[in-house]
Amino acid sequence: MEKRSFFGELVRGIWKDNPTFVLMIGLCPVLAITTSLKNGVGMAFAATFVLVGSNLMISALARFIPDGVRIPCFIVVIAAFTTIVELVTAAYTPELYKELGIFIPLIVVNCIILGRAEAYASKNPIGLSIADGIGEGLGFLLALVIISSIREVLGAGSLWGYQLVRWNEVTAIKPASIMVLPPGAFLLIGLLLGFFAWRKKRKAEKETAQGYAFQEGIVAEIESAERAKEVAKKEKKEEKSEESSGESQA
Repeated sequence: MEKRSFFGELVRGIWKDNPTFVLMIGLCPVLAITTSLKNGVGMAFAATFVLVGSNLMISALARFIPDGVRIPCFIVVIAAFTTIVELVTAAYTPELYKELGIFIPLIVVNCIILGRAEAYASKNPIGLSIADGIGEGLGFLLALVIISSIREVLGAGSLWGYQLVRWNEVTAIKPASIMVLPPGAFLLIGLLLGFFAWRKKRKAEKETAQGYAFQEGIVAEIESAERAKEVAKKEKKEEKSEESSGESQA
């Protein structure tokens, strides 16, 4: 069995099993609230808190939960942490709470959180489940930062609320209003998925080419060794023939 580490599980959630760009789950908030970087970061931290907390609790309680009611029990645990996030956000960051709106309570049914609870936390120890939650949360944060930054810059000419470009009659650059609409999010996510797929394909082709080059090098070494053996055998035969001819002449 492959030995897994805390750090390895954490990194896996960020890159190899990124929930948005690899697993492609939990896309509803990605499409809806990534119109600004603040919204994206706020949503990512809220989801990460719920993800880590629910993974911890479900991993600790999994052996006590009957299989027939495990999904409802998982949802109750997730709903408890979601309620904490909702109340804290409403109390301390009311503007963010207003921007995120219904998508904070909808964390309860987010495919990322429920999926990791079912597929990972319920079958693994607490430490690795926490690492999985942190890694998936950071991967979700990375995806939301990339998408929301591009959408905010192209759609509003600002980043984190600071205006980068002033729109007026003189500037030739105009905001791409489609980028702050859901079709713009679909378009951007499609382009990013295509880019990451292209990079993955290029990497696989490079590794394949390196593998072929390695195999060709081994084949060349084997062939050269065989040729060297044949030459050595031929030289021995010639030496024996010379010795026998010398003996016959004597």
